[in-house]
Amino acid sequence: MKPLVAALLMLVCLPALAVIETYDFSEPQLEQRYHALSQELRCPKCQNQNIADSNAPIAQDLRKQLFLQLEGGASDDEIRKYMVDRYGEFVRYRPRFAGATALLWLAPVLLLVLAAAVAWLSLRRRERVESGGLSANERQRLDELLRDEEQAQ
Repeated sequence: MKPLVAALLMLVCLPALAVIETYDFSEPQLEQRYHALSQELRCPKCQNQNIADSNAPIAQDLRKQLFLQLEGGASDDEIRKYMVDRYGEFVRYRPRFAGATALLWLAPVLLLVLAAAVAWLSLRRRERVESGGLSANERQRLDELLRDEEQAQ
């Protein structure tokens, strides 16, 4: 019973761990842009969390910087460029298509093509094995040789 009560108490405390920051935006559009950009930018420390969901100190700093830049009149592209210049392309959940990120974008297609080629080769090989591994000409020649052998006996 005690472990159950302890688990329930821990669940009740989870909302206290949520990120709670309040910024007073001068315009509602800035707040919408803030939420969109904070979902799009990755926390450099947490790696698999965006800065909106992360409690890491660096994510708090990034959220504050995002707020300041939005209030300062920076465009979304200027903010993204600033973050990438400072933290690298890794800070974006959707990296740009460039030489360094080409493998990230092309890997799924390449793996799909490779899997299709392996499946096709496997099926072709199986058909050959099931048919005795002989082509139609080879089977015809073998039939002729067997007939000649039977006639010779």
